[in-house]
Amino acid sequence: MEEVNLSMTLGRMQRQQIKELCTSYALMFSATPGLTERAYHSIDTGNAHLIKVQPYRVSPQAKTGIEWEIQDMLQMGVIRPSRSAWASPVVLVPKPDGEICFCMDYHKLNAVTRPDNYPMPLTDELLEKLGQAEFISTLDLTKGYWQVPLDESSKERSAFTTHVGLYEFNVLPFGLRNAPATFQRLVDGLLAGLGEYAVAYLDDVAIFSDSWAEQLEHLQKVFECIREAGLTVKAKKCQIGLNRVTYLRHQVGQGNINPLQAKVDAIQKWPDPKSKKQVQSFLGLSGYYRLFVPQYSQIAAPLIDLTKKKQPNAVQWTEECQKAFNQLKATLMSDPILRAPDFDKPFLVTTDVSERGVGAVLMQEGPDQEFHPVVFLSKKLSERESNWSVSEKECYTIVYALEKLRPYVWGQHFHLQTDHAALEWLHTTMGNNKKLIRWSLALQDFDFDIQHISGASNKVADALSREKFPESTG
Repeated sequence: MEEVNLSMTLGRMQRQQIKELCTSYALMFSATPGLTERAYHSIDTGNAHLIKVQPYRVSPQAKTGIEWEIQDMLQMGVIRPSRSAWASPVVLVPKPDGEICFCMDYHKLNAVTRPDNYPMPLTDELLEKLGQAEFISTLDLTKGYWQVPLDESSKERSAFTTHVGLYEFNVLPFGLRNAPATFQRLVDGLLAGLGEYAVAYLDDVAIFSDSWAEQLEHLQKVFECIREAGLTVKAKKCQIGLNRVTYLRHQVGQGNINPLQAKVDAIQKWPDPKSKKQVQSFLGLSGYYRLFVPQYSQIAAPLIDLTKKKQPNAVQWTEECQKAFNQLKATLMSDPILRAPDFDKPFLVTTDVSERGVGAVLMQEGPDQEFHPVVFLSKKLSERESNWSVSEKECYTIVYALEKLRPYVWGQHFHLQTDHAALEWLHTTMGNNKKLIRWSLALQDFDFDIQHISGASNKVADALSREKFPESTG
């Protein structure tokens, strides 16, 4: 078996104990996915008409890649030849490491699939459990979804079409609606009764303990549950015996929980305005939350004066202006404006793009029935990105925002305020464009409805997208 990654702070005896424990569960550590009998996945399309999409045109090199992937999955028993009337297309997406990711474009099938509203864990509760631990280990289940079988009636709906024939999945494929709910239900049942020292968010399992003796005991109990369920773990992605780990995009351990820094980076890095237009942009953002800022008009007065018609475009930045600017920035990053997320309530994501950058804000309705920001995001567009079409930049903004906000919105339904036309354009024009295909697949992972919002009403995201930040904030 491959060796797991051990903390460099562990002593010689501790490292030997972990190696002996892992050796006793050697069959559990495998690059080949297991197959559990504890769960199955069903694709419920009700009375919907069947979905049949023709395969996308691909290059000769891509055809070779598809053939290799199909043979590999056939050998593992992940897929089988199909005679289904259903069909979704295949897309090959290049990974950053140069490998090719074999994916299904299920967005039309997902559109007619009934939702499974099984709740995802509350991120803040998981982090609070880990935060005080002295020792933390994380496990990554091998190709997690592929370890869950599809029920027989759903296999035909999973069918995908290629230049070498039609195939269907025996196991849960990536990209299906409700896949997160099915997998979370599985791991919740797997760790039932172990909640005092083990948690899981989908295929990311964490074991946390106050002492080394407890860590060994807890690891053995979790290993036993995983083995009994017929699941496998990818050794090289495991981290054993750490004092601090990165979990759900937070640094946790030894009494500390450091949140996603991007939630305030966009405000912290806001540069001093140099022009009247830049002052107006900042006032647009801060003014949106003026209801929560006592004496907002008095604080902002020096900045408001800079925007008057008689004032030149190049502003005269005084010490008084700097004081007002700093005070408003500090207010935007503190209560009562910035709120901690409540995972029992729906989120609202708004996005906007300008010629120079993209902006987004994650919001949630508070007890006062007003929407408060949870996370601010912004990113300066590169020269290449700035040359994209307006529709491409709008779609990229959505993908960028949702990937950054994944720990908050993935696995639950949320609202997205944007230009609906951008997503319609994406699905109708992606064709053989690898970039657009990759974006379309990325959005399959999220469950949201779209609310159209005009530019005039989208002041916060608009302001974030227009500022010239010195570097990317996400």
